[in-house]
Amino acid sequence: MQIIVTVKQVPDTTEVRIDPKTNSLIREGVPSIINPEDRHAIEAALCLKDQHGATVTALSMGPPQAAAVLEEALALGVDKAILLSDRVFAGSDTLVTAFTLSRAIMKQGAFDLIL
Repeated sequence: MQIIVTVKQVPDTTEVRIDPKTNSLIREGVPSIINPEDRHAIEAALCLKDQHGATVTALSMGPPQAAAVLEEALALGVDKAILLSDRVFAGSDTLVTAFTLSRAIMKQGAFDLIL
């Protein structure tokens, strides 16, 4: 069984600060983590890996520092990690991100489960 899990690097919400003038998120000095929902997906995939001998791949799209969440996914037990990183992706909206991730998944081959 081949499983791929898409993961996103997000700011740790326990340390989020908001700029009172712009009402925007201050990311400087805020650590990044695996999106908690994506962590649950990794855990589910790893349960299937244990039960059925699956191979689990983690896929993320982001800046080079997003490699940290993939390293964490590997430490959790994921077999392979792929980072899509290019300046052309900067500022991508959800449609572009979903399209890019779907193309990367198709290029990697057939998966039995996509989380």
